[in-house]
Amino acid sequence: MPRRIAVITGTRAEYGLLRSPMQAIAADPRLKLQLVVTGMHLLPAFGRTIAQIRADGWRIAARVPMQRGDDRPGDQAAGLARGVAGLARYFARARSDIVVVLGDRIEAMAGALAAVTTGRVLAHIHGGDVAPGDFDDSLRHAITKLAHVHFAATPAAARRIRRLGEDPHRIHVVGAVGLDRLRAILAQRACRRCHPRRPPALPQQARCAHCPRHGPLPLNPVTVPRPYALVVYHAWGRSAATEARTMDTLLNVVAAAGLARVILYPNTDRGHRGVIAALERHARRSPRGTVQVVRSLPRDEYLQALCDATVLVGNSSSGVIEAPLAGTPSVSVGPRQAGREPGGPTVIECDEAAEAIRAALARALRLPRRPGRRSVYGDGRAGERIARVLAELPLTPAFTRKVITY
Repeated sequence: MPRRIAVITGTRAEYGLLRSPMQAIAADPRLKLQLVVTGMHLLPAFGRTIAQIRADGWRIAARVPMQRGDDRPGDQAAGLARGVAGLARYFARARSDIVVVLGDRIEAMAGALAAVTTGRVLAHIHGGDVAPGDFDDSLRHAITKLAHVHFAATPAAARRIRRLGEDPHRIHVVGAVGLDRLRAILAQRACRRCHPRRPPALPQQARCAHCPRHGPLPLNPVTVPRPYALVVYHAWGRSAATEARTMDTLLNVVAAAGLARVILYPNTDRGHRGVIAALERHARRSPRGTVQVVRSLPRDEYLQALCDATVLVGNSSSGVIEAPLAGTPSVSVGPRQAGREPGGPTVIECDEAAEAIRAALARALRLPRRPGRRSVYGDGRAGERIARVLAELPLTPAFTRKVITY
C-alpha cells in the first residue's frame, strides 16, 4: 500500500510553496497525496483561493474551516481550536500515515497538533528559520519540537533545529521549496531559442519548445504600466490603526518615487483590516491606471509579476528568498522578517519611518537587475528531495518516540 501523505494548506502563499512537494508526492508510486484545505483558502474576503486549487487540477480530500477573518483578538485562538478538531477527525477517517505542514502559521500548528495527538508522523518544512512576525517564531519552534522529520531550507536553519535538541538524523537540508518553480520560469524566460530578442513582455502562454517539462509560461497579470513596484505587506499583530499608518507611509513613498503599484492583499494576521483599509484608500485616491489591487494571484502569475517588477516593497518572505534569485531588488520594511537569511545582496532592510523607506527604495532602484546565480536557499529541487525522504522514512514505533539529544 502506498503511504498516505496528508498535506495541509491554509494560505495562498504557502499553497504556492507546497506545489512542488505535492507534485513530487503525486508522481511517486510509493506515496498517495491527501490534500487538506483550510484557513484563508475558505474565506471570500481573501479571494476564496480554494477555487484556484481546484483550477490547478488538484483533488481536495477535505475542507476544514478555521478562522472567520473578522480580525477580532479571539479569532485566531478559536480558529486554531476548530482546526485541530477538524483535522484530527480527517486524519483518523482517512488513515493518514504522514502529515506535512509548512512554516509558522496557525494552520500549520493545527495540523501539527492534530497529527501528533492522533499518532501520525509529522513532517515540517522550513523549520529553523528566524522571522518574528506576530507570534510566528514561537509557533515555528513549537512545531519543530512536535515534528518527527525536518526539512530545513538552509544549513543555518538545520543548525538551529539541532540546537533545539532534535536528532540530526531527522534533519534534512533540502533548500527552499519557493525556488523550485521560480528556477523553471527563469530558465524559460532566459531561453534565447524561444525568445531570441528577449522582449520586455512575453506573449501569453508562451511555450518553451526546448524546455517541455516546464510547460507554458503564464501571462503576467499586471495591468499597470512599467516601471511598477510589487507591494506585499502583511500585518504582524499590532492594532489595525498602527498597521494602516505603516501601509499609508509605505504606499505614499512608493508613489512619490514615480512607480506604479501592484498591491496584494495581506494575510489574516491580527491587524489585517488596517492594511486593507489603507491600500483601498490609496487605490481610490490615486490617478487611474497607476494602482492595481489584487486579492490573490496564482503562484506562477505571482512569480511572473515578481520577475518583471522594478522592485518589491513590503515585509513578505518572498522579498528575502525568491526576489534575489528573480533579480528583483527588494525593500524589507520593519522587523517582520528580521533574522531571516537574505537570499542575496539585493535585499535592503529598513525601519518603518518614511525617510528610511525612501532611502532604502532609492538604493534599491540603483541596483542592477539580473537574476541571481546562487542562493543560500538551494538549487530549486526541494520538492523532489522531500518526496524521496517521505517514501523512505522508517514508519516504526521507535521513530515516533522522540528523544531530546541534549
